Amino acid sequence: MTDSSRTVAVLGTGIMGAAMARNLARAGHTVRAWNRTRAKAEPLAADGAQVTVTPAEAVRDADVVLTMLFDGDTVLEVMREAAPAAAQGAAWVQSTTSGLRSVGEHAALAGEHGLLFYDAPVLGTRQPAEAGQLTVLAAGPAEGRDAVTPVFEAVGARTVWTGDDGAAATATRLKLVTNSWVVAATAATGEALALAKGLGVDPQGFFDLISGGPLDMGYLHAKAALILHDGLLPASFAVTTAEKDARLIVEAGREHGVRLDVAAASAERFARAAAQGHADEDMAAAYYASFEGEAGTHPRQTTSRQS
Repeated sequence: MTDSSRTVAVLGTGIMGAAMARNLARAGHTVRAWNRTRAKAEPLAADGAQVTVTPAEAVRDADVVLTMLFDGDTVLEVMREAAPAAAQGAAWVQSTTSGLRSVGEHAALAGEHGLLFYDAPVLGTRQPAEAGQLTVLAAGPAEGRDAVTPVFEAVGARTVWTGDDGAAATATRLKLVTNSWVVAATAATGEALALAKGLGVDPQGFFDLISGGPLDMGYLHAKAALILHDGLLPASFAVTTAEKDARLIVEAGREHGVRLDVAAASAERFARAAAQGHADEDMAAAYYASFEGEAGTHPRQTTSRQS
């Protein structure tokens, strides 16, 4: 153990939480991991984490509590059970992408139990999470930053501080704006490839046409490759999670007088793809929402050339 080592409770060990827990353990922190479905947390024992039966057991005497669950309501439910067992003055790093209302509820719960609240969503998917290369967006009090900084350094390559008050949700606001672009780009990629299929156009002709110009982008090629070459599993960011985030974006816009038609339509595309059987695949699988019947459920898109 070193002076920078922390005892960290990780609540939620899905795609992102498990990767973060592993990197925390590798960095020398004491990690206690909890997941509602215990089988998803059990593999972390091989990485040195202690897998607990309850969230309260995980957070007891922890320096930092990190939540990476599905949505804000789930976070509130789990932390209502866990927070009474947490040490006064412990830091709560809330990394689940949630709505603005939820951030306020989380901050209030933290205040009730004497926890220092950090609004700290992350940018990145499975691969950067596993590599410890996430970008952490963080807002919270200066007095607890010595506790959370080593945690952020273990899971991310960069920390962007957006304010001193986690309850103001400045980090979540920035995350929702960023995710609105991710959702739009994902939907546009899928629709362009679906139209190419429908019109009998080789996608490579499209890629060649925009190559090196202002319309070209690495994200397009990354998501297109997953669609064209059957790479949707394992998901980097699942369809169901993308739908949840798209609806949070629409809700945030509506609450502030902003109509977000692309995000709203994208949420419906994700929901349709999930109903077709693509819920656990990468969010790029929204491509299949462009097709009805068998075309929408077909597991592979073929093309004569490589993208």
